[in-house]
Amino acid sequence: MLTKQAVLKSFKEMPDEFSIDEAVDKLIVINKIQKAELEIKAGKGLTTNQAMKKLKKWLN
Repeated sequence: MLTKQAVLKSFKEMPDEFSIDEAVDKLIVINKIQKAELEIKAGKGLTTNQAMKKLKKWLN
């Protein structure tokens, strides 16, 4: 669930003119970040080392 505060803060950083597609993309990113933050708080996230091990084949 998006918070009004996060949306307003993010949209204040946008240029004065933007497309609806840019606005929707921004909302999707905000939503995904907030979901990830909740998962991390619930202990479902990975440490940096765990993530690097999982992504090692793409990082080399």
